[in-house]
Amino acid sequence: MSRGLWVSVVGGGVIGLSCAWALAREGARVTVIEPDPGRGASLVGAGMLAPITEAHPTEPGLLAAGRAAVEAWPEFAAALAATGVDPGYRTTGTLVVGYSADDLVALDELASRLSTLGVDVERLTGSACRRAEPALAPGVRGGLSVPGDHSVDNRALLRALRAATDAAGVEFTPGAAPAPTPGSAVRELVGVGADLVVVAAGVWSAGLVPELGGLVRPVRGEIVRLTARRSTPVLTRTVRALVDGRAVYLVPRETGELVVGATQDEVGFDRTVTAGGVHRLLTDARRVLPAIDEYALAETSSGLRPMSPDGAPLVGHVADDTIVATGHGRNGFLFAPLTATLVAQLATGNTATTFADTFAPSRFSVAKSR
Repeated sequence: MSRGLWVSVVGGGVIGLSCAWALAREGARVTVIEPDPGRGASLVGAGMLAPITEAHPTEPGLLAAGRAAVEAWPEFAAALAATGVDPGYRTTGTLVVGYSADDLVALDELASRLSTLGVDVERLTGSACRRAEPALAPGVRGGLSVPGDHSVDNRALLRALRAATDAAGVEFTPGAAPAPTPGSAVRELVGVGADLVVVAAGVWSAGLVPELGGLVRPVRGEIVRLTARRSTPVLTRTVRALVDGRAVYLVPRETGELVVGATQDEVGFDRTVTAGGVHRLLTDARRVLPAIDEYALAETSSGLRPMSPDGAPLVGHVADDTIVATGHGRNGFLFAPLTATLVAQLATGNTATTFADTFAPSRFSVAKSR
């Protein structure tokens, strides 16, 4: 990459910061435009890196991309840690458990579905689940061990990315907060000086890039953060559970924090944390981990996930001087290393990059023309 290339990155969440860092490491001059870096949906997320348990049989390309993203994470995390801030990357795996007989049927279907995709997982009895995680409730009937799904402390990662971008010479400017509805063109926001603009503004991206119209929608996710007190039983790995058909996950941190999530609500740009959402999460989590009653309630919050129509990210050129990196939905943390690498490659003009076709925004216009 030419060291004379000036790139403006719009958005300072996990995707924007990762892209900015990758571009700066390639020698570009990078400016991040974000009124409040490291916040938004990235601050709220649980940090699951879960391509396997999020897999769907109609999306084999997305599973392949997700597994490639997980494989990129050790190097990504190590490079971040080398800057002096531990991003909180954990490889302890994921335990998926079921509470009712119907939940076990659903887990069997998940295991069979994964098998058709070439992923074998270990089926566990209820007692085996409790041997792995003694704090689990006696009512847990069985589960699946998924060592290939990892996690990262989202807030530690954001701190690490900010330290890494600072060390790489990335400049930050507050700019203006992107509007939730189509308004100013992206060039009006960043000015005319940059050679290339990368729009990584999450759910706000469509308001800046007309080509994304109808391709990015917000889905609210509510999260509860708890803190273990002295002698309170804790989990050693991520536990994803089905409780009478409802999904809930519990993601532990090294600090003793436990992240419980997450609701999925199609309510537009409404970020209200609802009593019903919090009640639902705590009720289901308590049936899986009874010790939650003794945890301290630290925070309730919500974020807006940028969802694409097919669940895959939207990463690619929409104009010669504009690249978009959005639409990551529930998997922004998972795909951060892969997206950052792809954006850096696209900035060089290389169109033969890995997963470029899978993520290309143009895939929707191609589908319409058939």
